[in-house]
Amino acid sequence: MRAEVIGDFSDEIIKLYNELRVEMASFGEMGIDFEEKEFYDILLSLAHKYDFTYPEGKLLELSKEVKKLIDEKAKYTDWNKRDDIKAELQFDLMILLDEWGYPPVDSKEVYKEIFEQAENFKKHRMV
Repeated sequence: MRAEVIGDFSDEIIKLYNELRVEMASFGEMGIDFEEKEFYDILLSLAHKYDFTYPEGKLLELSKEVKKLIDEKAKYTDWNKRDDIKAELQFDLMILLDEWGYPPVDSKEVYKEIFEQAENFKKHRMV
């Protein structure tokens, strides 16, 4: 029984390791880093959720711009506790997304979800 549990655990670890390697290779081939890939995935999932399309190349570049903006606002250690910085981040995100034509349809829910995802990502980011 114990050997079976250890064997199953080992199989799962190997599977997870291989999946992680594939994932790391995927964003490297895309020309973006890990954090940019996270924002890319958020933007892509919202496009699917709200049933609109957005050009792949623009999505990659927008992901980079979102990361830059989030990094700039999150440089303050207490940024997630300060309403003024959070409000500024939300406003700046809306401006950035609007400049990039994302989403191509007017949806306050998309802006809200992007902000929440960005805030959550930076809160739990491993430094």
